[in-house]
Amino acid sequence: MRRRGRIAGLALVVALATVLSGCVAWFRPAPVPTRTSTPVAEDVAPELEPFYRQFLVWQGCGEGLECATASAPLDWSDPAAASIELALVRAPATGTAQGSLLVNPGGPGASGFDFVRDSLDFAVSDRLREHYDIVGFDPRGVGRSSAVRCYDDPAVLDRFNYGIVPGQKGSPEWLAAVEQEVASFGQSCLEFTGPLLQFVDTTSAARDLDLLRAILGDETLTYLGYSYGTFLGATYAELYPDKVGRLVLDGALDPDTDGFDVTKAQAVGFESAFRAYLADCLGQDGCPFTGTVDAAEQRAHALLDQLAAHPLTGADGRELGESTMFAAVILPLYSQSNWPYLDQLFAEVTRGETETAFLLADSYNERNSDGTYSSNQTEAFTAINCLDYDDGPLDPATLAAEAAELASVAPVFGPPMSWGVGCEGWPFPPTRERGPIRAAGAAPILVVGTTNDPATPYQWAVNLSEELESGHLVTYHGEGHTAYNKSNSCVNDAVDSYFIDGTVPASDPQC
Repeated sequence: MRRRGRIAGLALVVALATVLSGCVAWFRPAPVPTRTSTPVAEDVAPELEPFYRQFLVWQGCGEGLECATASAPLDWSDPAAASIELALVRAPATGTAQGSLLVNPGGPGASGFDFVRDSLDFAVSDRLREHYDIVGFDPRGVGRSSAVRCYDDPAVLDRFNYGIVPGQKGSPEWLAAVEQEVASFGQSCLEFTGPLLQFVDTTSAARDLDLLRAILGDETLTYLGYSYGTFLGATYAELYPDKVGRLVLDGALDPDTDGFDVTKAQAVGFESAFRAYLADCLGQDGCPFTGTVDAAEQRAHALLDQLAAHPLTGADGRELGESTMFAAVILPLYSQSNWPYLDQLFAEVTRGETETAFLLADSYNERNSDGTYSSNQTEAFTAINCLDYDDGPLDPATLAAEAAELASVAPVFGPPMSWGVGCEGWPFPPTRERGPIRAAGAAPILVVGTTNDPATPYQWAVNLSEELESGHLVTYHGEGHTAYNKSNSCVNDAVDSYFIDGTVPASDPQC
């Protein structure tokens, strides 16, 4: 979930220690071919044969992993016109492989390649590693695949991510400035990306997913999608119900929820997670808040209001306003293990200091200490969502009414998430409308939901499991964004048994 109003969707956040660490390889031997994947034999349209008949050549790329590049049509409606590249990394099964399990960590815009390469143990359990080749991939527009690019100077992205919009929030001056920034950024993306910018929608990515299934040699798709990855997986199931093998959708987005309801649900979700943090913090020494949870929440609200009116200036000259502080606060809320960062954040900002705030916001935006960015996540996120969702132009009166409702249901997080103008001025119109996904005729699909997930509220998992003709809900009663392989054995056993043995819970196990 990023901060551009009605654009919705969330990247799965790995522990901050992983995000903020790195490694240096002094020497890597030249990669050598290891294995070749033989595509599954199936009938496809003649114009698709060059893609569906391609052989993947895997090369060793360190630490027992293998890497390959696939070719896909730029425009699935005109496959012969041009092609793009899709980057893959594979961790071969430690036992006898039942096939390939493709993993998407969310976003949109998060790198599945990096997720499997750097966080394999976080992505899947040892049991799944024994039974499947685990495959990470960067969807079209993302990372190592043919990617969205929007600048040659990272200052352009700094302005988009951290800039202070002039004028009173919600005023005609403010709204015009926001719309102009989105339009300007979109034109920059078109300049640096070219024709690809029009074809990074989720439907096209789902068609790529079927291509990957086939050239990996699998008759049906086995897939684990987190957060936005649930939307990609559900879209695949709608397009190719007869090719659904075993799909797990963890931290679900509800494709039938409209733009404002998405924002409202996420605001309430973050508010609930923040109150849980406050309750925990107030019982410990060193908490930057005092008194009751309500009083602490009011203090946080006042601090955000203060930053909206009077931003703090950081060491590098960037200003810490309400929007950047919002990003800094929500990042640790994705995982309870990261709540201690909030103690330090609020203690510092109360003293007028910005170091931890920018550390967290930069981690959220994948910005390096030298001002460069380590990924194209912001660009891909914006481009994909602007093609996926059509929420239409909104008049100021509607935005004002929605802002008041958000402030009422979520006093801390509602105001920073209000007045979203979405994709006004983006170079290309949206390609789909919101609506339920049925995937009629698909094999059973597991939908995992966490009761106090701040990013993808639990009700969305309930909704998606009911919308899908073959959906089966697995509930985890707890905190955090997504549950599989990071909650308890009840969730892990349900998911692993489904993937390995095809066991579908007779009813929600209520983990």
